[in-house]
Amino acid sequence: MKPHIVVLHRWRDRYAEYPRYFDHDHYAVTYICREIARPSVPDSVAAAVTVVDLDDFAAVRAAVLGFSERFGHPHRIVGLHEDDLVPAAQLRQELDIPGNRPSDVTRFRDKLVMCGVISDARIPLPAFADAPDTAAVLEFADSHGWPVIVKPRWGGGSEGVIQLHSPSDAALLAESATEPRLVQQFCPDDILHIDGLWTGDDLQPWRASRYLTKCGDFDRDNVLSAVEIDDPDVLAHIEAFTRMVCAALSGESPLVFHLEAFLGREPDGTPRIQFLEIGARPGGAEIPFLWRDVHGYDLMAAIADIQLGRRPQSDPLPNSAVAGWLIVKPSIPAPCTVMAVSEPSHQVGGSLYVSVLPAPGSVLPAVSSYEQCGARFRFAGATSAEVEQEIQRIAADFRLHCEPGEASVLVDATEGELQGQPTG
Repeated sequence: MKPHIVVLHRWRDRYAEYPRYFDHDHYAVTYICREIARPSVPDSVAAAVTVVDLDDFAAVRAAVLGFSERFGHPHRIVGLHEDDLVPAAQLRQELDIPGNRPSDVTRFRDKLVMCGVISDARIPLPAFADAPDTAAVLEFADSHGWPVIVKPRWGGGSEGVIQLHSPSDAALLAESATEPRLVQQFCPDDILHIDGLWTGDDLQPWRASRYLTKCGDFDRDNVLSAVEIDDPDVLAHIEAFTRMVCAALSGESPLVFHLEAFLGREPDGTPRIQFLEIGARPGGAEIPFLWRDVHGYDLMAAIADIQLGRRPQSDPLPNSAVAGWLIVKPSIPAPCTVMAVSEPSHQVGGSLYVSVLPAPGSVLPAVSSYEQCGARFRFAGATSAEVEQEIQRIAADFRLHCEPGEASVLVDATEGELQGQPTG
C-alpha cells in the first residue's frame, strides 16, 4: 500500500500547487476541502476527494478516519492555510502522526502567548494585556493611554479588530465580543509585512514590504496594498529584527513565516521596529503568487516540505525586482453583483503584470477572505517608488461597479484574469 498523505485545502485559486510538492504516484494523496475550494483540487492525480466544512473539526476528523480505512493510516497531514494549522496539529496528536502538535502551533496563533514570548525575549513591542472584559480594557487604557486596540487572540487578518479612542467607546466591546481578546497600546507607525523562511539558524530567503494602506482600514476604505522595500539601511534593521523574532518563537525549528511589524523613526532618524504579530505560514493576499512569479520561490512548497519532514529549499533571492500587490473591494457592501469593471486603468502593462477580476454578473460574497472580496492586482518593477506609483494610480482610478445582491454565488478566482510577465 502506498504511503498516505491527507491534505486539508481551503483556496479556490491555485495558491498551492500540490502536484509539485509530493509525488502523487508514490503517495496516495487524499484531499479534504470546503466547497469553494473544490475546483482547485488536482483531480487527475488525487487518490480521493471529499467536501466538508473545514471549520467543523468533527467532520474533518471523520473524513480523515474514512480515508484511513481506504488508504491506510496517514503518513502525514498537510494543512497550509492559517485556519488549518491547529486542526492539522490536533489530528496529528490524536492519530500519532509525525509533525507539529498543538503546543507547537499555539504561540503562532494565540496572540497573547505570542506577545508574551516576544516580551520575554526583550524584543520591542507595544504594551499589551489580556482583555477578558471591559473593565480590563479600561484599566489598561488608564495605565497606557488612549487610543487602544482590542482584537481576538486567535483571529486572522483584521477581522474583529477595533480601535477605542475613549471610555465612551467601551460599548463597542460588547457588540463585537466573539472570543477571548487582547488589548494593545495603539501605535501610529507604518506597518510592514515580512515573509520568508527561517531555517532554524539562518534567515533565507526573505522579503519585507510596507503596507500602503492599513489593514484595519480595509473595511472602510475598500483598498489594501503593499510594496516591497528596497532601502538597504531599512532592510538591514528589518533583517536583524526578524532574526530575533524567529529565533525567539521557532528556535532551531524551520519556519515559513508572515511577520507584521511597526516601522517608525527614532529622533535621530534611525529606523525603529516593533513587533505586531506573526503567522507560521505564507502570507495571504497575493504574496504566494508574487513569490513564485517574481522571485522564483514557492513559499507553499517550503511549508509543505516542513510538514512532510523535509528540509525546505533555502537559497537567497535575486534582488533585481520589487513586487507589490493591491486588492480593491466594491464600493458597496457585499454581497453584491458585479455590473462592470473600470476601463482601461486595470490593463496589464508597466509594473502591473496580472489583474484578477470578477466577471460582470458574478456575485461577491460577504466573506472576510482576500481571495474572494474583489479585484486583485500584482506588480513587479525596478524600484519601490515605481511600483508604489502604479499601485496608487490604479487604486485611485479602478472601480468595481456593483449593485446590491443577496445571492450566494461564489466568484471564480481566475475569472476575468489578464496576465503579462513580471518586469523589473
